[in-house]
Amino acid sequence: MQIGEVATRTELSLRTIRHYEEAGLVAPSARSQGGFRLYTETDVARLMVIRRMKPLGFALDQMRDLLEATDRLDTDTPVEPGERERLLEQVRGYEQAAQDRIADLRVQLSRAEDFAATLRRRLQAAGDPPSAP
Repeated sequence: MQIGEVATRTELSLRTIRHYEEAGLVAPSARSQGGFRLYTETDVARLMVIRRMKPLGFALDQMRDLLEATDRLDTDTPVEPGERERLLEQVRGYEQAAQDRIADLRVQLSRAEDFAATLRRRLQAAGDPPSAP
């Protein structure tokens, strides 16, 4: 599929997809005769991993590191047991980091909801009618 369809499916801008390509996180699987980037479902899945990591605050280097580890684990080439365990530990570390960041975001969301509720109560106490959600 062409980059426009990939952008629609991933909800990423064309510019962002190109940026991730320049950063070495994803590469089009092929080019059309006219030179247009062509992507596969695997490329889309890779972009979705990146898209999910971004709001959790992972840096491009961390994204690249995780993608390289999962690429190596997913390869058809046999991975020696020691390397496999090292790669799995690396992925476990990212999973734990994601869980920690999710917990932090839940705390922030709770505080934001408390703040909004405080403002809503102040407005109601001042006689302001509730706004539509």
